[in-house]
Amino acid sequence: MIEVKALKKSFRAITALDGIDFVARDGQVTGLIGPNGAGKTTALRIIYSVMRPNGGSVHVDGYDATRERRRVQQRIGVLPDGRGLYPRLTAREHIRYFGRLHGLGGNDLEQRMGHLADVLGMEEFIDRRAKGFSKGQTRKVALARALVHEPHNLLLDEPTNGLDIDSSRSVHRLIRSIRDQGRCVLFCSHIMSEVARICDRIVVIAHGRIAAEGTVPELMAATGQDNLEDVMLALTGSKEGA
Repeated sequence: MIEVKALKKSFRAITALDGIDFVARDGQVTGLIGPNGAGKTTALRIIYSVMRPNGGSVHVDGYDATRERRRVQQRIGVLPDGRGLYPRLTAREHIRYFGRLHGLGGNDLEQRMGHLADVLGMEEFIDRRAKGFSKGQTRKVALARALVHEPHNLLLDEPTNGLDIDSSRSVHRLIRSIRDQGRCVLFCSHIMSEVARICDRIVVIAHGRIAAEGTVPELMAATGQDNLEDVMLALTGSKEGA
């Protein structure tokens, strides 16, 4: 479970987060959505402990993301907004490297890599060097890196961007299976139809503050809108999906 309380972050005169509160619970996919510049990426970076807040706190399974970074990093898998790969390493080498960073090895690691390659459709390029990978291939490798150690909490920033329909559906099935195992998924996407389809609850952020949260039906009822795109516009005043 991820608990965010009174979280604040400023960059000189710019306030990125102005005291946000939300909880991403185990056994649920929680959507974090909002227009560009709303503060989503800043919040994610603080949650996965690469950025320090100016105020407030983040706890991951009870561990403080600022004071107990190693503990938090062991409990999370992250697909960030930047997904660069080492061009001279193969897809398999990338995944194996991240698995070893988390203390995995031997047959266990190899079996996990094989399972992820099958689920994500990576067999054709698993042993190719990353230089020249398509956007979709890069996304699959980055997602496999995030999943290889089977983290209890998963943070996904635009996980299907660049994937074809079949691959996107495979990712959706994988996310649902992780949720059904009682794990926690925090999900960001600019595709509102995808958010509505995959998320159990949604947190809407705008101008560094929480604009609303609830299930899709609850948000529709509160705004009087019949689709999530119009809900976003009503709550944030923005025409951008995320």
